[in-house]
Parts: sequence; structure tokens; C-alpha cells
Amino acid sequence: MTAAVEQTDELVREYLIFRGFINTLKHFDADVKADKEKGFRVDKIVDQLQQFIQNYDLGSLRDYWGYLDRRLFSRLEDVYRPTVNKLKTSLFRHYLVCTVQAGRLDKAQEFFQKQAAELQNMAEWKDWFMLPFLPSPETNPIFATYFSRQWADTFLVSLHNFLSVLFQCMPVPALLNFDSECQRISLLQEENELFRQKLFAVQAEMPRLRKENEEGCTHHKLPAYVSNMDRLGDSELDMLPSQRNSSQFSQPRGSSFLSSLLSQSKKGPTRSPQSSGASPTQSGALLLAKKELPNSQSTKAKEPSPGTKDGKGVAPSEQSAVQRQRRLQDHGKERKELLSKSMSQSSEKKAENVVLEVEVVSELHKDQTQTKPSGCSVDGLRGKPEQPFIVLSQEEYGEHHSAIVHCRVDCSGRRVASLDVDGVIKVWSFNPLMQTKASSISKSPLLSLEWATKRDRLLLLGSGVGTVRLYDTEAKKSLCEISIDESVPRILSLACSPSGVSFVCSAAAPSLDATALSTGEKGQNQVPGKLLLWDTKTMKQQLQFSLEPEPIAINCTAFNHNGNLLVTGAADGVIRLFDMQQHQCAMSWKAHDGEVYSVEFSYDENAVYSIGEDGKFIQWNIHKSGQKVSEYFLPSDATGPFVLSGYSGYKQVQAPRGRLFAFDSEGSYMLTCSSTGGVIYKLNNEEKTLESCLALGGHRAPVVTVDWCTAMDCGTCLTASMDGKIKLTTLLAQKS
Repeated sequence: MTAAVEQTDELVREYLIFRGFINTLKHFDADVKADKEKGFRVDKIVDQLQQFIQNYDLGSLRDYWGYLDRRLFSRLEDVYRPTVNKLKTSLFRHYLVCTVQAGRLDKAQEFFQKQAAELQNMAEWKDWFMLPFLPSPETNPIFATYFSRQWADTFLVSLHNFLSVLFQCMPVPALLNFDSECQRISLLQEENELFRQKLFAVQAEMPRLRKENEEGCTHHKLPAYVSNMDRLGDSELDMLPSQRNSSQFSQPRGSSFLSSLLSQSKKGPTRSPQSSGASPTQSGALLLAKKELPNSQSTKAKEPSPGTKDGKGVAPSEQSAVQRQRRLQDHGKERKELLSKSMSQSSEKKAENVVLEVEVVSELHKDQTQTKPSGCSVDGLRGKPEQPFIVLSQEEYGEHHSAIVHCRVDCSGRRVASLDVDGVIKVWSFNPLMQTKASSISKSPLLSLEWATKRDRLLLLGSGVGTVRLYDTEAKKSLCEISIDESVPRILSLACSPSGVSFVCSAAAPSLDATALSTGEKGQNQVPGKLLLWDTKTMKQQLQFSLEPEPIAINCTAFNHNGNLLVTGAADGVIRLFDMQQHQCAMSWKAHDGEVYSVEFSYDENAVYSIGEDGKFIQWNIHKSGQKVSEYFLPSDATGPFVLSGYSGYKQVQAPRGRLFAFDSEGSYMLTCSSTGGVIYKLNNEEKTLESCLALGGHRAPVVTVDWCTAMDCGTCLTASMDGKIKLTTLLAQKS
């Protein structure tokens, strides 16, 4: 909304100049300069309140809050009045605490002199009248909580969130909706054009597809909008077919851009820019997935059988075209209903979630101070008294009904792909609403999952029968399925290069997991394997990497930021670092006693972190082969195998498959698994210790894979467990 207000102000100013309304323009600029609502910028409003508090200007603080109450809060429903009163109470208490901390007892006494008539009959202020007369109020159990930094930060975050949702949900004039309406119409036009092209393509392909199905042959040709995809970007997917054809001749592919992709310069990962012209509620409605409802099924059942139309014979292609047109019409009606429902539900849900109880937060802070997170009892871990993050919210995604195998966020931080042991794939969003965008069930077991980096609509799915499938999450269908090798049917790991040009596939022979888990010995799952490089555009194999000293199953793979380096962890406990320009192994070393379960590059890409079957979390220097920088022992519930016990002696054992650890945006903190939820540790490289910072909790079954989304302003931690539940915990980093 802030961006829309600023843009509208500029348009109004331009219009007044065009019309020659100079006096009106002067008054308009003066009003904008003295705007107390700060252009609906929440951060500016909170900063103004804090400035009054820091200057001990009680009169201005009261006047400004009174203006906000008359202008904004008075328009709310009565159910939100208690929340506004609690925020006002907390604001004045924050003012008093600041005066006492600064030694300005005269300002504290002035506050009670001016507010006594209003506060003397309120029970919540009964004990506060003695505050100026206490020698050390920060040690008094009544006021100790309010003198802590945790309480002040929590209050400011609550006030910020309340104002943010208030501005998003309040009705706005039609002029402010102009930009969002233009974007919505543009998106609908592009969507209609895409549907039209798909309809024509399907009608043209129907005779050939019917013939191929009858002959029983498999065809792996990609559709036009994927096969014509430019390797260097996504520009062609955003063009109309006529523009796309002309761009193929007018825009040659230069070698200079490819060379820049292969640059050896080290840099940290950057955040994906978020372009938002509409509010989060409107954006969620625009991205609403089109689901088939029961009325579409009934319509389908009433359609005449193929080859007939009003009792007369019709060609099958014409009949199928008529059916598709009816389905598209039903789709349009259902989509409008879903859009309207989503808009109303999102507004109601956001307004309810923002009813923040500041007093309850204070009680929670007391409990947290009494039960601080303790450090692990194993070597190299210790507790940290202060939490570097504030938990803003924790939500649950419960669409899976069996143990999760993989759970990954796309590069934009907008969608999540999750996979369970039953072969059910879910693609869903969590901002602003948690919605399932696509769902699919695989007939064969699936072992690996990876987002195709470019154009985050494509998923790579590796099965247990030697196939890799390319799945389109927007079209909700498989585009291509390739066979790897019958001798290595298990696709253990998939990693797509940052440029999106190619992906690495790790295939292994049939598993010995049952034997290894029953004997309890390490390194018993050392079966042969292959590491292959495939072209994402053509879906053809480019080469096979050499695995020395002998072919071995590769459990995990990861690229660096520009795709020049690839690190792998194998079942023989060896970490291999591959040069992707020369397509050969640059170095390798024995890393763990047993299998390597998970590997990742460090933030500065000068080191590699790994977790192995021996329960160790190790940092390795990639400039010196096999040099160990630091080593830590993790609890058994962080490394696996993961065990879920039930009634009547039932026990389920799951070997690690997904990511066992993930880093924050700066690589200073690490998220790992545990039996009750995720645990965040601080990486202290100077003292070579792991400091337990925060236990996220929320799970009743062991967490088997984690991910940390840093694309948004607030970090979101994903923890997936063996009971099919996925928790999304939104964190706010505290300033040190």
C-alpha cells in the first residue's frame, strides 16, 4: 500500500501541474509534508512514537496517539478495541520505563500528575503509581519484565504488525487500486493467451498422442514453451508466441554472458528481489491455484459420449474441442468464486491473527527466562543465555499423511515443494495464505526432489525405479520422464545448477538399508553408484563423472553460488569436490566413519560443512584437501536414522534423505533436526563451539529434514517430521 500511495501522490502532483493548479499544488505539498500518517509507512509511524519517548515529550505522544485513534482505530470493529487499549497501555509503560532508566524521575512524576485522573480507576495501573519512588524497580518482580529488552522489542514488533495489517485490510479509494487492477488485468490477459495456445496445441496433438498410446510407445519430447526456453534466462516464457519466434532471431546467445556465469569470483548468495505492486492479500488471490470442484465433475458426467452430438455423428477432434471449451468455461466460473472467497478469507484471517496480547507475551517471556534453552550434553555444544531470534509465528501444513522425505523452498521464497514416503508431492505457498497450489501422486516410490533453478515452476523428481521426472507445478502435469540405468535404479540426489542449464543426478544400486540398520554397523550401505550430468533443456545425458577409487553411491550433492564447484557426500564416507568447468574431481578426502548424509557450502564458500553417520558435524577447508577446521558431535536425533515408536511395539525407522541442516542468510546460524522440532545453533568459529540458541519445537514426531528460507525480510524455518506435519516458523533477528 505504501508504494501505491507514493505513486498516486506523484500522479496527482503531475496532474495538478498539467492543469496549472499551482495554488492547489502548494497546499497539497504542504499537507503531504505535514502528513501524520507518514504515507501509511508503519516504520515511520513507530519511529515518530519512539522519538517522542526519547525526547520525553509526553504531550506530543498523547496527541499523536489520539490522532491515530481518531483517524484509524475508531473505524475498527468493537472486537479490536481491547487490543488497541492494551497497545496504548504498553506504550505509556514503555515511556515510564525509559524515563526511569534515564534517571528522569521528574518526567515520571509529571506523567502521573497529568494522567492520574484517567489512570487512577484502572486496575492495571494500580501498582505503577509507586514506580518513581522505588530505588531499583528493575529488580522488583512486578516491574522486572518491563525493564528487559525482550519486552520492549516484543511490544514494538506487535505494534508494527498491528499497524501493518490494519493498513492492508482497510478500504482504500479506487484511485489507489488503479495499479493493482492494471497488473491483475495484465496477468489475466497473459493467462488467457497461455490457455488459448495450450488449447490449440492439445487439439493439434490429439491424433498423434492417441496413436502413440495405442502403440504403447513412450515419447519424451518437451512442450514448446519449455523446449524453446532460453538457457540464459526466462525471457521467452514471458513472451507471446509471435514475440518468442522473433526474439530467437534478433537476440543471439553471446559467449560473454556464459563466461560471466562461470566466473571464479567468490560471492555470497543474494536475496531474490520481490516485486510487489499489489497488497499481499491481492497477490495471494492472483496466485490462487485453479482446483477442480464437484460441479465440474458433474458437468463432465453430463457431456455426450464421443462421436455423438444431438444424435448425430461428429468427429472425435471436434467433440474433444467442445468438451474442452465447456471445461474452460466452468474453470472460469470456479476461479472467480475461489478468488472472491480467498480475498474475504485472507482479510478476516489476517485481522484475527494480529490481535496481539502484549500482556500474554510478557507472561511468556517470564516463562522463557525461567526455562532458558540448555546446551547439549555432548562434546562441543554449550547453552547460550540470550536468544538471537524472536519467534513471530508458527504455522502447520498438514496435507501429508505419511512421513516426509524432502521439503524444499524455491529460490524466490514463495513456494514449497514437499514429498512423503507414499509418493505424494505437494506444492504450496505460505505467504500471505497457506494454500496448496499443486498435488500429484507417483505410482513408483520417489526418493529425491529438487527445484529447477530457472523459472521456479519446474520440479525434478527422482524415483526408486531408475527414472527422473520433470514436473510442471503450474500446468500440474509431468513434462518428461527419462530412464537412467536399470543397474542403478535408486535416484538418491538431484542438484540443479544455479544457471538452470544442467542438473546432476546421483543413481545407486538396490539398497542394503535393512541390513545396515539391523546390524547396527556403520558404512554397510556401500553399494555401487553413478554420478551423471544432464542437460535441463534437452533432458539428455552430457557425461558421467569418474568416482575414484571405485563407483560408489552418492547420497548428497550441492552447488556453489555460480555452479563452478560441486560437492558430494558418498556412502563410503568420502567427500568429493568437482570442478564443473573441467568436469573432473578436483579433490577428495575421507570425512566420516560411515556414510555422509548431508553437505553444504559455507556462506563465504571457503569451507564445506558435512553431517555423517558417525554423528559428527564437521567444517572442512576446501583450499587444503582434508583439513578439518572444526568438529562437533550432534545428538543422535539430529543425524538419524530416525525412529518413531508407537503402540504395541510398533517401530518405524527412516534413513536420512533430505537436508539435515540449513544456514541463515549470513551463515552465522544453523538449523538442525531433533525429536521435537528444529534447533538453531550459532557457529562460533573463533572458539570452535556450537552454541544452542533456540529450540523451535512444535512436533510430536522426529524431524527428518529442514530448510531455512531467507528470501523474505523475515526468515522462515521449515521443519518436517515423520508424522507428515510441516512447521513454518517465522523468525525476526534481534539486533546485537
